[in-house]
Amino acid sequence: TNCTHYYFSFYSSFDMALTGILTEAEIAAGLQSCQAADSFDYKTFFAKVGLNSKSEDQLTKVFGILDKDRSGFIEEDELKLFLQNFSASARVLTDAETKAFMAAGDSDGDGKIGVDGKVAFIRQ
Repeated sequence: TNCTHYYFSFYSSFDMALTGILTEAEIAAGLQSCQAADSFDYKTFFAKVGLNSKSEDQLTKVFGILDKDRSGFIEEDELKLFLQNFSASARVLTDAETKAFMAAGDSDGDGKIGVDGKVAFIRQ
């Protein structure tokens, strides 16, 4: 059963991690708000999924999920897959959306969004 458990936890770790943070309805509302290419607006998305009202601990967990390589930062390639982190069927962010999102969250100009600055970024 260890093998089965590992398999299950590996493939459902994101869903499990989001459980208790975001509801399916919140995720669906957020994804629905930006289905068309170049329609993603991070402030609208954060509001729709209710991220701006979550606790600091919950936001840290969500950022940890987005930070695939565990570097403590969300780089452009990780950001591009932002929507797919919420649903495998969601589209990838366009280059224009990624650059706008990156510019908004990159407070020190190093080309990445620091996990430590996430709360201020989401609530701005």
